[in-house]
Amino acid sequence: MPPPTTCRLCGTRRLLLAALACATLPLCTPAALAQAWPAKPIKLLVPLAAGSTADIISRLVGTELAKALGQPVVVENKTGAGGTIATAEVARAAPDGYTIGFASQGTLVFNQALYSKPGYDSLKDLTPIGLTGGVSNIMVVPPASSAREPRDVIAAAKARPGALNFSSGGSGTSHHMSGVLFAQSTATDLVHIPYKGAPQGILAVMSGEVSMGFFNTPTVINQIREGKLRALGVTSLTRSPLLPNLPTLDEQGVKGYEVNTWFGWVGPAGLPVEITNRLNGEIARILALPAIRDTMAAQGFDAAPPAPPAAFGKLIADDMEKWIPIVKRSGAKVD
Repeated sequence: MPPPTTCRLCGTRRLLLAALACATLPLCTPAALAQAWPAKPIKLLVPLAAGSTADIISRLVGTELAKALGQPVVVENKTGAGGTIATAEVARAAPDGYTIGFASQGTLVFNQALYSKPGYDSLKDLTPIGLTGGVSNIMVVPPASSAREPRDVIAAAKARPGALNFSSGGSGTSHHMSGVLFAQSTATDLVHIPYKGAPQGILAVMSGEVSMGFFNTPTVINQIREGKLRALGVTSLTRSPLLPNLPTLDEQGVKGYEVNTWFGWVGPAGLPVEITNRLNGEIARILALPAIRDTMAAQGFDAAPPAPPAAFGKLIADDMEKWIPIVKRSGAKVD
């Protein structure tokens, strides 16, 4: 009999072989099932809107990941409730490697303090797979604004408490928390205006609908260059290579101010270690590709160096320890 040829039933055939192998064992182990993975498309849930940094990066890496795994990686933008809807769906999914999530600092850290019932515990209900990288935010104002420096905004906010507002792509995003930290650091009263997604929040600043915003560098760099937004400062402690002449907020007197948002990949709790490590290794390899690194760098995104899943888990835990007190002091709640 000639060897079986490649066909659309091969995935099913691999699954049947794995099942037969399991039937000969006292207990079907996750390792045995992982040998046949992936045998069908993988769903990648993105908790933020199309056009957001999370969407841009998840699709960039997801395209290469599909090539490496030999199966489609189907991106599904599931927005709403600050990303808790999508992240909770990942947490509820079967731990078989066919539903994974692209997560942010907002969905894994900020939401744990903003929502009384986010629908998941970031440290218990999810498996950290790997860190993708980080990006700074930029404080922006409408081009018609009289503010030229952060101190202008601070002076106006102190003169009229509660009169200035800032937009975000939703409660719990890094845009939201950047504004919260700015208000706390400068002892000012700013009103948060959440929008459906980052693109809508950015448009609100461009049109003058709101006083300011703090958005991821990749999503506002073009508008800044085109004069549609005025940049006042970078939220990281180091300047952005894309805007080397723009000082950081720390440099401009908001001492100790630092926000560097990050993104990564997660799966449901109990994801087999073999699948977790395979995904971690493939993502690390993809992030090291010169074309991927160059594309990410051109958008102001720093690709993460290779690191095991446990390192990503520690970052989540450490950031919760830092940010949850800040959120609680602000009094910000979503429900």
